[in-house]
Amino acid sequence: MSEAPALVKCLIWDLDNTLWRGTLLEDSDVALPDEIRRTITELDARGILQSVASKNDHDHAWQRLEALGIADYFVLPQIGWHPKSRSVAEIAEQMNFALSAIAFIDDQPAERAEVAYHHPQVRCYDAARAADLTGLPEFSPAVVTVDAARRRDMYQAGFRRTAERESFTGPDEEFLRSLDLVMEIKRADETDLSRVEELTLRTSQMNATGVYYSDADLRALIADPGHDVLTVTLTDRFGPHGAVGVLLLGYHEPVWHLKLLATSCRVVSFGAGSVLLNWLTDAAAGAGVHLAADFRQTDRNRMMEIAYRFAGFTGDACDCLDGLPDTGSDRTGIEFRHLVAGPRPAPTTMRIAAPVLGPAGARP
Repeated sequence: MSEAPALVKCLIWDLDNTLWRGTLLEDSDVALPDEIRRTITELDARGILQSVASKNDHDHAWQRLEALGIADYFVLPQIGWHPKSRSVAEIAEQMNFALSAIAFIDDQPAERAEVAYHHPQVRCYDAARAADLTGLPEFSPAVVTVDAARRRDMYQAGFRRTAERESFTGPDEEFLRSLDLVMEIKRADETDLSRVEELTLRTSQMNATGVYYSDADLRALIADPGHDVLTVTLTDRFGPHGAVGVLLLGYHEPVWHLKLLATSCRVVSFGAGSVLLNWLTDAAAGAGVHLAADFRQTDRNRMMEIAYRFAGFTGDACDCLDGLPDTGSDRTGIEFRHLVAGPRPAPTTMRIAAPVLGPAGARP
């Protein structure tokens, strides 16, 4: 049985005789078929980003997209006279997507061949298949999360945020304070499960163990009064960053066991990982317990190891670790990082909204 194809993260459209019927330079009254409009709106609802690579006059083409009421669906459009392979590469680079996550659709075999020659990882489609894309497995995520449905808005906000950062002349910390950042930490519920599962699966650089937790695993932890599954979201004056982190925490009398910490790479520059670890350390100090964090080194999570080290975690042994129930189970490659928790100051660059931690019976 063959594996399902990797999901497409961004579909790049040609315009003339692909997205619309007709050639804009010859007929300004080009038409958008209903089935193409449905494809655009459905892919957007599934969290698949869309862009444009078209050989056309930029202003004229963009005005037509606006008149058709679909301009807002397209992120980082490349409309001009350079090769489409270059447009595709620029879109992928600015989105920070691998080329294998990109798809390209065009009515011209020569244009598809030019893109395929320079970027063989890009999946190319004939325009005749445009109305059928939503039925293909590579365009059909198994679960559409809350964040996926608003992914375009989050990326657009991110580009505006980046542009302002590049023009900001003060220190980084001053810029972060200007964003009015708010981190919300909450106990996961049914609506959060798909986002948590997605984070444990997709996050690799800022993932302390690389262990994947399934829907069933997460439901069991949520139902266990001795555990917390915590989700982390971030917002600022530009809009939501969406779900950016997850913590799986087990409560024991002398020690809290952080089984997993994973944060999105897109918020590394905001210091989200350090803020989370300091918040957790302060909460543990208030409860009079130590912290033990699972860590398994991978070829990609060096940044997480550094984050633990800067937060004060060490590999030193402690009697509190002996009582952890996972000590005798299969922990291949997983080590403990230990910390004697002490009070930590509140962050200076963001506000935190969070619950009081502790096992269910001890919560206020």
